[in-house]
Amino acid sequence: MTQNRFSAHIGYLFSNLPLKDRIAAAAAIGFTAIEHPQPFSISPAEMRDVLGRYELSFSQLAGGTGDASKGEKGLAALPGREIDFRESFNRALDYAVAIGASYVHPMAGVPNDINEERVDDVYLDNIRYAVERTSDTRVKVLIEAISEMAVPGYAMSTLKQACSVQDVFGPGNVSLLIDTFHAQANGIKTQDWIVANIHRIGHIHIADYPGRHEPGTGIIDFDEILEALATHDFRGAIGFEYIPSTSTEHSAAFLSAWKSKQLLSPHHEKPRRSS
Repeated sequence: MTQNRFSAHIGYLFSNLPLKDRIAAAAAIGFTAIEHPQPFSISPAEMRDVLGRYELSFSQLAGGTGDASKGEKGLAALPGREIDFRESFNRALDYAVAIGASYVHPMAGVPNDINEERVDDVYLDNIRYAVERTSDTRVKVLIEAISEMAVPGYAMSTLKQACSVQDVFGPGNVSLLIDTFHAQANGIKTQDWIVANIHRIGHIHIADYPGRHEPGTGIIDFDEILEALATHDFRGAIGFEYIPSTSTEHSAAFLSAWKSKQLLSPHHEKPRRSS
């Protein structure tokens, strides 16, 4: 029986290493995929080579992230930044296509505009642009609800909002990323939400609550979450976007037990590769 892909978010994990070295480190302890919002310091050719060398897939990256040095957390919902968003999204999409990544996540950001209707219109227009740009590729658009606890003022902060946007474009064009930490911060019981919304989900992020550390450090029952994913034949990647409470290697001691659960059916989709 085929297993889920277990994806190391190398922006959070192995952060003591240079970015390229984090890929080898992830493979060495058993991850079968990686993800990073902005991996662009590694050229597409280099990334394809290192992914092939370690038999890894690339789960998702971000588009329209903005300038992190200025505290920006995305551009998709920012009136007046449409050109910047689209240029950044195009760059991310080209990279995703080149390396065979599954998803690009257009980050919404923290709008200063207090006109919520205008913010919503800009966001939907930018997501429409992203859907149109991905329509002839194997890459899909991914939306994540990032809780106010983590990013105050974030324009896409609840799963209810994310569902409403997905309903505009359809699950065939826009998939949802459910993050266990953000869901719990919003009072959502992740396993119940998964059962009711499995058709919406393209990617999972794992982090415990509170603290946002590795599984077992907080109150979330991950056995129930894994059971829900297995029961409903989830076929996406399970990503680990947590803050290690110790070294990454030590914090990931749970990984072998998770992999042994044989979460997926034999017809699981194989990792995508670029042609």
